[in-house]
Amino acid sequence: MIDITLDNLETELIQASLAQPVLLDIWAPWCGPCKALGPLLEKLETSYAGRFKLAKLNSDEQPEIAGQLSQAFGVRSIPFCVMFVGGQPVDGFVGALPQAQIEAFLDKHVPGADQLAAAEEAEAAEELAAEGDAEAALAKLGEALAIDPGNDALRADYALRLLDAGRLADARRVYEPLAPKVILDARAAAIGHYLEAIEAVPKARSTQELASVIAANKRDFEARFELAQSHFAARRFTEAMDELLEIVMRDKAWNGELARKTYVAILELMGKPKPAKAAAEAAKGTLELTGRATVAPADPLIDQYRRKLSMALF
Repeated sequence: MIDITLDNLETELIQASLAQPVLLDIWAPWCGPCKALGPLLEKLETSYAGRFKLAKLNSDEQPEIAGQLSQAFGVRSIPFCVMFVGGQPVDGFVGALPQAQIEAFLDKHVPGADQLAAAEEAEAAEELAAEGDAEAALAKLGEALAIDPGNDALRADYALRLLDAGRLADARRVYEPLAPKVILDARAAAIGHYLEAIEAVPKARSTQELASVIAANKRDFEARFELAQSHFAARRFTEAMDELLEIVMRDKAWNGELARKTYVAILELMGKPKPAKAAAEAAKGTLELTGRATVAPADPLIDQYRRKLSMALF
């Protein structure tokens, strides 16, 4: 448990919630229900064994922060608890609720023991990959997915690493549960396009032959797309996008916009995986709490190719 102030708001609440959910208890010394709720929340933090972090905010001492949160959620009384996930307030409750109701609230936002164990295995996999032990990293990711098979972000990462390791059949097997979700999951869609490109390589013509065909007919989109697929499969991303852009500029709707969709997939794979989205829609407003939000540095190459696509489309 930690007390939140303007000085530590950014690090102990906003930043901390990127790593694990943080429950903020807004209280006051004169509030009777607050005194009943506080010890119960401390007890739950212990029993949940690190699955969430408890933070407390004295509304008398920190009226600016308390006021922003109360206004955003339309709440005028305390105790008032706000759950932060992924750097954002996502849900809350008012009053000294019974333990069972608070546990039900926590279970909506706090990872289960299996999810936490899987996250630890995935973190270990990242460390092994950074050390250059790709095989051990893959084994760890496989263990993590076995623990938490419903974790789509983990499944996508595992499938992508299997592809990079040349284990095409294994990657296809791991990826299959993601296939129905590509409309809503950009990462899953991107990996699907990458998988198709790699699967197409054995039947593809040589890059020299394809270049000759395209030189003879610049509107041979089948040949140009085949060439883009070969570049994509070999992780020659900019060369692939250059060919796809030529198709988009000449015929945006070709083959169900396949060139545009594949181009977007490459941009997605060039970027780092995004963290799972917090349930921000549960909050009743957007907060601009004191402290600077962390913004990932832009990649000039990705930005350049995004601009190229925008110019071709519009």
